[in-house]
Amino acid sequence: MIQSFTLAELVKAKPEAAPILEKYDLDFCCKGKMKLSDQVKNEEQLKAVSAELEQLFQEKEHHFMDADTMSLSELIDYILHSHHSYVKTSMPAIHAHLEKVAYKHGAHHPEMIKVFELFSGIRAELEHHMMKEELVLFPAIKQLEYDFKHGQKNIDIQMIAMPVRVMEAEHNSAGNALAEIRQLTNHYSIPDGACMTFALSLEELKKFEEDLHLHVHLENNTLFPRAIALFEN
Repeated sequence: MIQSFTLAELVKAKPEAAPILEKYDLDFCCKGKMKLSDQVKNEEQLKAVSAELEQLFQEKEHHFMDADTMSLSELIDYILHSHHSYVKTSMPAIHAHLEKVAYKHGAHHPEMIKVFELFSGIRAELEHHMMKEELVLFPAIKQLEYDFKHGQKNIDIQMIAMPVRVMEAEHNSAGNALAEIRQLTNHYSIPDGACMTFALSLEELKKFEEDLHLHVHLENNTLFPRAIALFEN
């Protein structure tokens, strides 16, 4: 039964479940260990999202990237190529567009001033966050996997576990800030008469949040647990 699975398990099994969960504002990355019934308290909404997911899982199987079958090194390289690269290239443009919107339309849309401030904080945090992952945590996980394959254990578990806890906390921080942006913009709804830059910035923010959810899901629910599990073997 769909409701017996955690949100992370649903997205792992069917990546197409992500947009459905997004539609109902269900957090499958930072709160991926929770079950559907833990996050959805409204009975009617629970029935609705369950029905959509049940239909999805009854459809013909498609082949997607399976993070569980990748080596940790392969998964890290995938995250760097597919997500870190996107975040690095998209944030400057989104930031510039939001700054323009806040300056030109802030008087009539004061929420966009707050959106710009929130995104500025997200940008600064994620730039530092990804640098720590790329320079410290990811190389440590790759080394751990290499050592494990060669029958060695040269890395203490705290060299992985402590940075992971920090990364997960920072994931929560960025996710909460984006959730606040989503609420401020009424789920990225484009106001009547919005200029091209205004509309574009909201579309960019929506895509950015969706990508970050998948990004964090891969790290929190696959990469980090599998790395920690190597110490138990």
